[in-house]
Amino acid sequence: MNIKKDILWRIGIIYFMMLAIAFLILFNIIKVQFVEGAKWREKASLLTQKDITIEASRGSILSEDGQKLACSVPSYRIFMDTRAPGLTAERFSHNIDSLSLRLSRLYNDKSPAAYKRDITNARKKGNRYYSISNQRISVIELKRAKQFPIFRNGANKGGFIVEQYDTRKMPFGSLAERIVGKLYSEKDTGKVGIEYSYDKQLRGVNGIGDNQRIGGRWVNNIQVEPIDGDDVVTTLNVEIQDVAEQALKEQLIRHNAQYGVAVVMEVSTGQVKAMVNLFRVAPSTYTEDHYNFAIGTNTEPGSTFKLASLMVALEDGVVDIDDMVDTENGTIQYFDRTMRDSEHDKYGLLTVKEAFERSSNVGISKIIYFNYKKNPEKFLDGIDDIGINQSLELEVAGEDPPYFKKPNDKLWSGITLPWMAIGYEVKMSPLQVLTFYNAVANNGKMVKPMFVKEITRYGSTVKAFDTEVLRSSICSGSTLRKVRTLLEGVVEQGTAMNLKNDHYKIAGKTGTAQIAHGSKGYKNEGVVSYQASFVGYFPADKPRYSCIVVVNGPSNNVYYGNVVAGSVFKEIADQLYATNLRDTKYYKQPDPILSSDMPYTKGGQKDKLKDVLWDLDLEYTNHANSDWVGSKANDKEIEIVEKKIDKGLVPSVKGMGARDAIFLLEGLGLRVTLYGAGRVVEQSIQPGGRYNKGNHIVLKLS
Repeated sequence: MNIKKDILWRIGIIYFMMLAIAFLILFNIIKVQFVEGAKWREKASLLTQKDITIEASRGSILSEDGQKLACSVPSYRIFMDTRAPGLTAERFSHNIDSLSLRLSRLYNDKSPAAYKRDITNARKKGNRYYSISNQRISVIELKRAKQFPIFRNGANKGGFIVEQYDTRKMPFGSLAERIVGKLYSEKDTGKVGIEYSYDKQLRGVNGIGDNQRIGGRWVNNIQVEPIDGDDVVTTLNVEIQDVAEQALKEQLIRHNAQYGVAVVMEVSTGQVKAMVNLFRVAPSTYTEDHYNFAIGTNTEPGSTFKLASLMVALEDGVVDIDDMVDTENGTIQYFDRTMRDSEHDKYGLLTVKEAFERSSNVGISKIIYFNYKKNPEKFLDGIDDIGINQSLELEVAGEDPPYFKKPNDKLWSGITLPWMAIGYEVKMSPLQVLTFYNAVANNGKMVKPMFVKEITRYGSTVKAFDTEVLRSSICSGSTLRKVRTLLEGVVEQGTAMNLKNDHYKIAGKTGTAQIAHGSKGYKNEGVVSYQASFVGYFPADKPRYSCIVVVNGPSNNVYYGNVVAGSVFKEIADQLYATNLRDTKYYKQPDPILSSDMPYTKGGQKDKLKDVLWDLDLEYTNHANSDWVGSKANDKEIEIVEKKIDKGLVPSVKGMGARDAIFLLEGLGLRVTLYGAGRVVEQSIQPGGRYNKGNHIVLKLS
């Protein structure tokens, strides 16, 4: 019995001890939570960890020669620990007004009173990581902010916290802006262009870390290192892009057009050297920041499509370029629709070659309609063999696929075939048309347009891209030779004779198409709008570049392709031809300077040259009657020789100094561009060539 009582007594003691401990624990929980909660929360905040993402640095987008088209530069956001241990109530109250004023001036987004209210409320709430503004500031602005009242005391006494971000910049401004692309604001992810299509490679991989407060200070800890994005090396050439943009912009302003496109492609590789998309945002003001019309806008190409129509007919053997076609009086009736040639174009009987060179709608449509009206599928099969009815599957997003009607479509009618033959009732983008013409220049091989050459990491190639062949041959060799003859004929004696020049050949085709307005047809409020285009390649005998220019909606009563678009094409071609003097065989090598004991003298004005020779006591003989002269040096004397200048013909300025050459040529009404220094050794328009006032001539100095 005593043993039982003893056991119960011991159990009772243990029970009451455990009960007491439980009450003690409960008491302390209540005490910590409710009585001393504020004090412990304050201490805990000093050891707070904040998980953060460490952003990888976004890779750069580079031109073909490594110049930065888009790159990331540091930007910053300011946060504030409103309860920093050293930020006393006195310091805060004495400086909050001046801090708010400075912040309002820095960000210019709200008043000083609003800044004071928001920061004071954040302090009352005990916010330890308050965002001053969502705006990012530059490193220069950050240096200013560090000197603001309160902030100048640093993190511990002023609660000043900075986070670094990357801001995307384009060092060349708006140059190639649409194809390079842009980012979503506050998101380092691509929105359009190369920025979007190569976003994964450019973005890299973010790291993971935390901000930990130890002793009242923020300490950054990196748990996973970020991996910076790779660089994307494009095929774009800054100089060619600039030339194309300036030439196109001048023409758009001159004709008050809606928008314009210019694309330059390297024939053999398909590398896109320039892509310009300019849209009118105000009178005489055009911007790249709108839409990529070259890739994403399909329109009826008009007469530039006639090449495809004749290629099919030549391949099928239903016609040859020397065959005759009657263009009648420039009009023809197809069912209830009348087709016309351009105004006043009443050619009558022409060869197929002449019909193409003069861009006769009647002639080309008759060839296609009367040979394929019973079997239109055969014509479309020929188009399919060429490959122009397929998407290009570009690496840059946004391509609008070509549109071709089929005979079993509901919209197919009796007039579809003849109108399709001249580039209506089909739709293609400028880049799709250019790819076709580039294949003609490339001996029939159709290559895919390239925008990116390689992906690099810290200067080393990660991935290189090769030219992709879409079709090894778009037609037979005999057909190819014939269509190239047709394209050269357009410039030599056809609708683009204004592009003809004496120092290199251009091959191409003009296009002037009415613009459809959906259900309204080709008239919008009674007015017909046009799209002018020219597409081709140069030099025609050994093509190096292909180019297309499209001008949509010229509104100053001039809308023909040879004038509106062709002039832009020629400006681009002239500049490219001139700037490749050293690496092309098309320019003659400069005449060697004769070996002589007499000094070499530049040509120029005769009287000035004689004065110089007299002052230097040099022997000379004058054989010239003109004011402008050249010179030759032999062992004994310098001969002053005649420099013949015929009216309407370009004179030779070889041997002249830059100042005299410019004075002479600009006096004739030519526009002059110089490369190099010294005397003139080459000129882009050869001596004796005809010119018009305003023509561009390039001089190479050495």
